[in-house]
Amino acid sequence: MLKSSDPQVYGAVKNEERRQQNGLEMIASENYVSEAVLEALGTVFTNKYSEGYPGKRYYGGQDFTDVVETLAIERAKKLFGAEHVNVQPHSGAPANMIAYSAVLEPGDKVLGMDLSHGGHLTHGHPVTLSAQVYNFVRYKTDKTGKIDYQALEKMAIKEKPKMILAGFSAYTRQLDYEKFAEIAKKVGAISMIDIAHIAGLIAGKAIPNPTPHFDIVTTTTHKTLRGPRGGMVMCKEKYAKAIDKATFPGFQGGPHMNNVAAKAVAFGEALRPEFKEYAKQVIRNAKILERELASHGFKLMFGGTDNHMVLVDVYGSKGVTGKEAEEALDKIGITINKNVIPDDPRSPLDPSGVRIGVPAITTRGMKEDEVRIIAKQINLVLSDIKNEKVYSSAKEAITTLCEEYPMPGIKEAASVK
Repeated sequence: MLKSSDPQVYGAVKNEERRQQNGLEMIASENYVSEAVLEALGTVFTNKYSEGYPGKRYYGGQDFTDVVETLAIERAKKLFGAEHVNVQPHSGAPANMIAYSAVLEPGDKVLGMDLSHGGHLTHGHPVTLSAQVYNFVRYKTDKTGKIDYQALEKMAIKEKPKMILAGFSAYTRQLDYEKFAEIAKKVGAISMIDIAHIAGLIAGKAIPNPTPHFDIVTTTTHKTLRGPRGGMVMCKEKYAKAIDKATFPGFQGGPHMNNVAAKAVAFGEALRPEFKEYAKQVIRNAKILERELASHGFKLMFGGTDNHMVLVDVYGSKGVTGKEAEEALDKIGITINKNVIPDDPRSPLDPSGVRIGVPAITTRGMKEDEVRIIAKQINLVLSDIKNEKVYSSAKEAITTLCEEYPMPGIKEAASVK
């Protein structure tokens, strides 16, 4: 139907399928969803307005919207051990704003992680709306790349924040959840963590679960969780009414019910035994990537990784900027993103670093041997960035991997040419 009704959009869709199939997605925040999740996104639930919550809607005709939203909530509770879950946030940034507005007043102080040290834009970067509404004070990592919890505690005592925020966008080490919660309790602050990047690793029990330790937990539902692009807020029961009210009518109108249905499907998939193996393989693949890149002379930020990604100082390692590295690897079919490193002297548009993740290639079935091949090609290209012969051979190696490991989620992916 799409092909005949809108050939231009159909063409873009098919070309994007080819791009995804014929290249390796190694942006740490991206992944592939299953065919079932894609199918749910395209259902008639997209037609339905469902303002309110299950059993308490403002429009009629909610019998089956209540079914899928309740399924999503109950499955999320089971995955994360949460007391209360709101699955309506449209994405991660709205989920964070919802959480802030639920428990903070404009001007309240929040202690969050500095962007250049691994934090996220919505954790208080000056260019964001959140920083215009709330007073963010930012903590950093120390010279070893770790969070100094003693320094963090001293900062919290001095600043007296209303909220202490944990979580990251480009930090690669395991957080001490109990320490964050302990510091927050000591200064009378609300504790919140953004697990957008590591939600799937937590759901798959590959890393510890922070949910019992924090008052509020926000996340996206894509990335390592392999669901549709969306957000979610989990919290202790004492904050449940505030979170729900801040979501609707506070921040959003009606939920996107096709997306909520797809979240339910993805959460159901994450409850299966094979998802646990997937999460563990993500960690194994990331550790191999860390070791291989280090052996090729790359400088890894924070001393390595405990999760699904590495942050690499390519400028300090190979004399190549983050932008140059991103563009060079794109030529051979490896998609990554340029990224600032701690206290980066270079511009965010052309920083010193790149962020490389393994969730999507792991979803395709790649394991340690394939990661070694990928790391080798990354090194060859970035060590000799102007050598066209290197590009040609590297492209051939990546193409071979793509053919051996078709992307999931689309019918007859292996036949995409």
